[in-house]
Amino acid sequence: QVQLVESGGGSVQAGGSLRLACTVSGYSVEKYFMAWFRQYPGKDREGVAGITSEGTSDYADSVKGRFTISRDIATNTLLLQMNSLKPEDTAMYSCAASSFKTAPLKASFFGHWGQGTQVTVSS
Repeated sequence: QVQLVESGGGSVQAGGSLRLACTVSGYSVEKYFMAWFRQYPGKDREGVAGITSEGTSDYADSVKGRFTISRDIATNTLLLQMNSLKPEDTAMYSCAASSFKTAPLKASFFGHWGQGTQVTVSS
């Protein structure tokens, strides 16, 4: 049974940083494509960052240069380092796991989801 549990969300002022973690069980973070999504109230999930089985990363234009996705193989954890946060980054962030080695940053390609962690950035 695949389980994804996010942590690390919270409230921060604009310009600050947060580090999200997604602890994974029943699935290898290095074997398939994994990603972080965020969702604004009343909106569909949008892809933020993804990492392939080979370690290649992909980012939404809105976070390039500010967010970094990585994996901790030893602890089977997916990470998202978020720097220079902006109020528009305020959203519910979820990690997701697919059955593909690589995939577009679209929710339909992911079959496993965490419950999400809230990130709030104040101006």
